[in-house]
Amino acid sequence: MKNILLRASAQLADRGQCDCDCDCACVSAPSFSFADAPQSALWRKAENLYSLPLSSEYRIFRSSANGELAVLDLRAVAVLNDFSAPLSLEKAGASNQTLRVANQLAALGFLTPQQNSVCAPAPSLIPTLAAWLHLTDRCNLRCDYCYLPHIREDMSHEKGRAAVDAIFRSAKINDFKQVKIKYAGGEPLLRYSLILELHTYAKSLADMHGLILEEVVLSNGTLLTAEMAQTFKMLDIRLMISLDGLGDYHDGQRPYASGRGSFKDVAEAVELSLANGLAPTISVTVSSRTANGLPALVSWMLERDLPFSLNFYRENELSASREDLRLDEEKIICGMLAAFKVIGEHLPKRSFLGSILDRANLSFAHAHTCAVGQNYLVFDQNGRVAKCQMQIQQPVTNLQAEDPLAAVRSDQAGVQNISVEEKVGCKNCEWKYWCAGGCPLETHRVTGRYDVQSPNCNIYKALLPEALRLEGLRLLKYADDPEVVMQL
Repeated sequence: MKNILLRASAQLADRGQCDCDCDCACVSAPSFSFADAPQSALWRKAENLYSLPLSSEYRIFRSSANGELAVLDLRAVAVLNDFSAPLSLEKAGASNQTLRVANQLAALGFLTPQQNSVCAPAPSLIPTLAAWLHLTDRCNLRCDYCYLPHIREDMSHEKGRAAVDAIFRSAKINDFKQVKIKYAGGEPLLRYSLILELHTYAKSLADMHGLILEEVVLSNGTLLTAEMAQTFKMLDIRLMISLDGLGDYHDGQRPYASGRGSFKDVAEAVELSLANGLAPTISVTVSSRTANGLPALVSWMLERDLPFSLNFYRENELSASREDLRLDEEKIICGMLAAFKVIGEHLPKRSFLGSILDRANLSFAHAHTCAVGQNYLVFDQNGRVAKCQMQIQQPVTNLQAEDPLAAVRSDQAGVQNISVEEKVGCKNCEWKYWCAGGCPLETHRVTGRYDVQSPNCNIYKALLPEALRLEGLRLLKYADDPEVVMQL
């Protein structure tokens, strides 16, 4: 039997990073060492471990408290189970090999000191300030689920630069080390020249203040040119393109204003981007209309080695009349499981823990679903600042504020992104630090409350075990690839 004890993917080894497009509060794993403890100290298997079999020889384990993940062989599982009751090293009579494995399990938080047997996530440490810049409300598509009225208003160059100033003011005041700017709309490629101008300005401020700058353009892709793709690659600006399915599945949700389908043009934009060395991330909005088409779309994306995120449709005032978009639990679960099967047959090298299941993120333990109300600013085309892009018409301050983030954090009227520990139905759930109770805005829309679990709770619970199993199989497949797996 191969002696194996694998930690999570190497891409996620830096616990300050995650593989999703939202910015969440990443936490560090507790670090314990037998070397620093007396021989008589008692250790115990953590009470918050979840495991699934991967084969007759391997199981995947994940701590629901600190988010750490590992694939264990049977011998490592046996060592873990030896500590089901409190046990000291002197009583265990451990060999050197067993001690090595036990020390690794302790470093993961799978074994904990008896006096600290349950490890909840540390307070949220937020290294990145993220900002959504609504460059225009104009768009050439008329997506059925869009929450925007598409009035013909653009962000001026002056307001754009002032918004960037406001972002960096908040970053410095609140001691952030990294700024992430999302150029969005409407369709941001309608303001391509403004994107380049704001990039240059943001880069100068980042260099001046010694901050890391990350940028992404959120586009429907239909206006992309080779020059744009080449420029984004040269400037290290990521591109995210929305694609909801192949053919009619996409066209049925994302037509042009004329009613003509946009799939052909979006698919060509993806190929154009790849041809110019820029691999776009594909953002997929999953609804009851498109669930059956997910397997084919996932296959198409995996064939092109494209990173992607699967996001659930969220009803809003403008889309409420389209009842066939609403999440039917059976349709969504069946469609997602079929898509997971395709992923299992073509496991990619990259981790998908932060993108495979809507706002549920298995990349790290977190108590808040997203960054709303914590480290996220949304600037509309007029320079007003909101908490969430889906509440862009409910601003809480403007770009002239000395610290817009302070106003966002103190606001009690808009969306409240409370800790999962405060949500009824979540407190005792083994998945709570992975999904964090779901999108607070969607929960409030359905229930009128923020302090309860997501209306999509049953969907998450049905799919989370399968998502975890897929990650374990991926780690096993690439067990010998140091770029994919971090061996303990």
